[in-house]
Amino acid sequence: MKTMTCRQLGGPCDLQHRGETADDVINAQDQHLKEAEKAGDATHQEARDAMKSRWRHPKKSLGWYNDAKKAFAALPES
Repeated sequence: MKTMTCRQLGGPCDLQHRGETADDVINAQDQHLKEAEKAGDATHQEARDAMKSRWRHPKKSLGWYNDAKKAFAALPES
C-alpha cells in the first residue's frame, strides 16, 4: 500500500489517497476532485478541469499519467 496526496497528483490540498497501484490513487484523486467540485470548492476547480481533460484526451495526457505512475512506483510502502 502506498500513499499520494492530492497535491502530488496536481491538486491544491494534502488529502492522502492510499492504494495498491498508481491507478488506485489516480481514481481516488478523480473521485476527490468530483466531490470537491460538487461541493462548490473553487480551490480544486483547476485540478478538476485538468483531470476532466485528461480523461477526455488520454493519448494527449499520457505524459501526466506516466509521471504519476513513476512517482507512485518511487514511493515507499506505507
